[in-house]
Amino acid sequence: MKLDIYQVDAFSQHPFGGNPAAVCPLTEWLPDEQLQNIAAENNLSETAFFVPRGDFYELRWLTPEVEVDLCGHATLAAAWVLIHKLADAPEVLRFATRSGELRVTRNGDELAMDFPAKQPECCEPPSGMLSALGIENAEVFGTDDYIVLVEDEAQVAALTPDFARLKGLPKRGIAVTAKSTRFDFVSRWFGPNVGVNEDPVTGSAHTSLAPFWAERLGKSQLTAEQGGQRKGQLRCELKGERVIISGKAVLYMQGTIYL
Repeated sequence: MKLDIYQVDAFSQHPFGGNPAAVCPLTEWLPDEQLQNIAAENNLSETAFFVPRGDFYELRWLTPEVEVDLCGHATLAAAWVLIHKLADAPEVLRFATRSGELRVTRNGDELAMDFPAKQPECCEPPSGMLSALGIENAEVFGTDDYIVLVEDEAQVAALTPDFARLKGLPKRGIAVTAKSTRFDFVSRWFGPNVGVNEDPVTGSAHTSLAPFWAERLGKSQLTAEQGGQRKGQLRCELKGERVIISGKAVLYMQGTIYL
């Protein structure tokens, strides 16, 4: 069996920026074990698989270790492949996922993803989490991830977490964030629980970060940058209980999988 595979740098307009995702178009689902083996072999933070079903696509995302409920950058990458590499992509792409229906539309040279917004709530950090991040004191909030609010973007850039100590926390991952002078906010995201120590750009984390910063900054449209050594840029817009997350993408590589 031969499968097409694409590697797309999401949330970047240049190769080697943003967050790389693999995309594998399928005609029917392969066994779960085979999907997981492909994702592990790719060794990227996410591999997206999709199957066409009439006027929508079933979409799944796998890290090298587990399947996840929501992934922004791999959704952006899958939409880019559908629009630029496969014929007759509709104007609005509809994806059926473990997080419900997601939609992606073309907006000039950007792709805009319509995701459910999540409002973080103040919480107590698990014992040892802040020290494992190298942070003495910070406000901590929770949704699917912990959100750690620090004083400035230099503190975000300087983080050198102890990933072994962060693994096993009760939530999916940890987003450390601060107000920015160049963007509305910056962040970094750490997810050793799902086999991704640091994800360069995490679209799904912005379903919580965007409402978090919209409330603090008093604005519904926000610009953001995420990442450590490798960075990507996003635009977020709050619309009621939804958040529109927009970004660019660029193809890095395409090839064939032999099974």
